[in-house]
Amino acid sequence: MAQKNKWNSSLNFLLAMIGSAVGLGNIWRYPYIAYTNGGGTFLIPYIISILCMGIPLLFIEYGAGFKFKAGISKILTHINKKYEYIAWYIQLIPFMIVTYYSCIVAWDLIYIPSSLTKAWGTNPDNFFTHTVLNSIDGFQGLLSISIYVLIALMIIWFIAWFISHKNINDGLAKANKILIPLLFAIMTAIIIYSLTLPGSTIGVNAFLRPDWTEITNHNIWLAAFGQIFFSLNLGLTIVIAYASYLPDDVNIPKNAILVAIANSAFEVATAIGIFAILGHMSQTTHTPLNQLITQGTGLAFIAFPQVLNIIGKAGYIIGPLFFMCILFAGITSLISLIEPITLSVTNKFGHKRKYIVSVVCLSGFIISILYTTSAGSAIIGLYDGFLSQFALLLNALLEIIIIGWIYGVDKLVDGINKNSEKVKLGTKWIIAVKYVIPLIITSLWITGIITLIKTEDIFQLTMLTILIILLITVPAILTKLPADVNDYN
Repeated sequence: MAQKNKWNSSLNFLLAMIGSAVGLGNIWRYPYIAYTNGGGTFLIPYIISILCMGIPLLFIEYGAGFKFKAGISKILTHINKKYEYIAWYIQLIPFMIVTYYSCIVAWDLIYIPSSLTKAWGTNPDNFFTHTVLNSIDGFQGLLSISIYVLIALMIIWFIAWFISHKNINDGLAKANKILIPLLFAIMTAIIIYSLTLPGSTIGVNAFLRPDWTEITNHNIWLAAFGQIFFSLNLGLTIVIAYASYLPDDVNIPKNAILVAIANSAFEVATAIGIFAILGHMSQTTHTPLNQLITQGTGLAFIAFPQVLNIIGKAGYIIGPLFFMCILFAGITSLISLIEPITLSVTNKFGHKRKYIVSVVCLSGFIISILYTTSAGSAIIGLYDGFLSQFALLLNALLEIIIIGWIYGVDKLVDGINKNSEKVKLGTKWIIAVKYVIPLIITSLWITGIITLIKTEDIFQLTMLTILIILLITVPAILTKLPADVNDYN
């Protein structure tokens, strides 16, 4: 059965793809990863990783979605019925990610009004850890909930549902047409302002200065490939879902390249702006830059509020704009993470989109309440590490094995090349997908496994066990349920 939903313009699709790629990781992960992996030297393996892994993997996901006009569950079931369980496992990963991703976006929502008055005072760390999160370690933390986070989470899930329950052009497309230009415009203004601050060159030079002695360090190359993997949402099946809605006349290679360029340009430019601000902070506080550099929530919710305190009245403008950028990036990524599971469930059970999205969002919200507890931040860190360092990489390997090897990646070439005049895929791309990229992903996967083995205490092991049980049982249930759509099998 052909998809009823179709993008009504290439621009809608392109903005949706950019919106899915440009997320929180661009704003707070990339600057830290680049700085701690050779600074300017990192840009060389970073660019090579885009060309050798990022774009080629985008092509296989574009090609699969475009050819089958379906989500991953239907695609793998069509290839062979016995792969349906694997398909639902793959599909469950982005759904589990969206449950905690929504909570991080909720934290940011709290910071927009807080930034208007700098409610964090002189101790942003204490404000974030205790006032916002009400953080308590271990099992005891599960017994209390942060009411601020819970209310913000309800708002975020309502926004996600409101956008996603409509058809893709009235929901996803319209949201991205508004949010993506606003995101780029506001971040551009912040970057320009940051470059005018005294001491900004200290940060920019530190970020861009190459350390050529590190160019042969294999860890830097792994870090670069890992950043591209997560930055472009590879393995999350978002690309497959969005490509399934494409009309037959789209230029796939052109769109894939534009998405990769837009995503990378955004995160490099954003990193320059963030380092310019940190350079100003370093000069003002006489603190070495390397002591200010952090990643994740530490950068967004602790280090940046400290910067806003230092820059004075301008902080009352820059602060809300910065947290609005995170909000816009978070929402566009959030709705893109909802789409794959929505499509796969619709493909099998055939219910109306409004009903499926409502069930998906309600289920996601119920699970995400776990992260509003006082132990929520620790659980998010644990689950994110497991899903990104283990499950997501395994997703990509499974896609390559089943679609690339068993089905045959060469069967996708004609569809991808169909409307492209300048870029034509051939033998080199097939070799990269079947041999080179699996080796790279396997290296990343092994590195991630080594990191996970270091997980120690009983609380972490218990929470991981719960997640693993869900990843095993839920795909089994969805596989066993009979399909209500005739052409699913």
